[in-house]
Amino acid sequence: MAGERMLQFVRLDRETPVKRPALERSHDFHEIYQGFAAAKAAEQASRCSQCGVPYCQSQCPLHNNIPDWLRLTAAGRLQEAYEISQATNTFPEICGRICPQDRLCEGNCVIEQSGHGTVTIGAIEKYITDTAWEEGWVKPIQPLAERTESVGIIGAGPAGLAAADALRRRGIQVTVYDRYDRAGGLMTYGIPGFKLEKDVVLARIAQLEAGGVRFVMNCRVGEDLSFDAIRGQHDAVLIATGVYKTRDVGAAMPGVVQALDYLTASNRKDLGDDVPAYDDGTLNAAGKRVVVIGGGDTAMDCVRTAIRQDAASVKCLYRRDRANMPGSQRETQNAEEEGVEFVWLSAPNGFVGQSVVEGVMVQKMRLGAADASGRQSPEVIEGADYVEPAELVVQALGFEPEDLPGLWGVPELEVTRWGTIKADFRSHATSLPGVYAAGDIVRGASLVVWAIRDGREAADAILDYLAQPAAVAAE
Repeated sequence: MAGERMLQFVRLDRETPVKRPALERSHDFHEIYQGFAAAKAAEQASRCSQCGVPYCQSQCPLHNNIPDWLRLTAAGRLQEAYEISQATNTFPEICGRICPQDRLCEGNCVIEQSGHGTVTIGAIEKYITDTAWEEGWVKPIQPLAERTESVGIIGAGPAGLAAADALRRRGIQVTVYDRYDRAGGLMTYGIPGFKLEKDVVLARIAQLEAGGVRFVMNCRVGEDLSFDAIRGQHDAVLIATGVYKTRDVGAAMPGVVQALDYLTASNRKDLGDDVPAYDDGTLNAAGKRVVVIGGGDTAMDCVRTAIRQDAASVKCLYRRDRANMPGSQRETQNAEEEGVEFVWLSAPNGFVGQSVVEGVMVQKMRLGAADASGRQSPEVIEGADYVEPAELVVQALGFEPEDLPGLWGVPELEVTRWGTIKADFRSHATSLPGVYAAGDIVRGASLVVWAIRDGREAADAILDYLAQPAAVAAE
């Protein structure tokens, strides 16, 4: 009986894929976790309790049917497991690698809450989909019937690509416009290879292309092509640009760089591109004392990238303590193993240096009363300032939306007080008829898995819109 294979958590301990030694992995950009072997994946999947109310599923933004594909994996029915996984998740091989499972599915696993250690859901999801690629189960999209309606998608990140996939499966003609020369958005240029190797992203993009999705790259909307022109070419438009405007701590100087510029240069170099700013040392940490400012996942990507570029030292400044940092605790541990030093309760207060940065002025902090979100607010400790020496400072303080109405010449496109596009939280419809928005440009900087969900939801809403007689009449 298949059911007898499950509930093995009472006799089997949690095991994660083997992690490459820190000394070895800190010199390359390959993924740090080895894959499960078939027997180990089946064994770990069998630990699932198949509980009646699966919190792992309810706490997943995509509501992936996790218990079912764990049961099928335990039974060796991997192709069926992949089909169930793919039914709700456009990119399971990517989510299996970069989702913060410790905060989502695994963090809400029932057996973990009872003291047995969570099921290794992310690693099994990665194993299922990697096997699907190896076995040829991942096929190009083949709609049952082609339709004449056309949708333009601005942005080739996870939200835009998820929507493109869903729309093509229904036969819609889809064109994706993006400012970069490769699709994938931050999955390609923001997330380092040691978390997500680029051939994984490029393979999924090639699958979409083979399925009929058209890509127009190196296209800056508002410069190379107007927003109105895109609207005129399509029956509906989805804005999925993400948020790329970076925050900083004020006046900068040579040697103080933005996280996205730094990570993009590194990823381009890893892809084999010519990157002058990397070669001349501007965006290269080799031999330098590096300070990264911030405590989120982007900061973790930066400090671990600097280690791999053979920095002399790498320190991460964060104004709160370890328990209150927004980044993944798993990534923090990986960074510490690789040689990163975290300087908690420390905030930047400017930079020192003449023609180039020589250090960061640091204010020591303590945690005071809780703010509106419930987190303790950091307070400055007077008289405890000092200078942290540095030849390269990377600001990883988060991202904000660009002024799309201004850049695109569409003032009637409504935005919120934060600058994100104002869209209905169910349908993702904007203030413009036939124009929708999804992903970070609506919700602010967030997770890839949330962008996938938004893109899929927006695709459903666009299909409903195209089914309305008014949409056909307006064509």
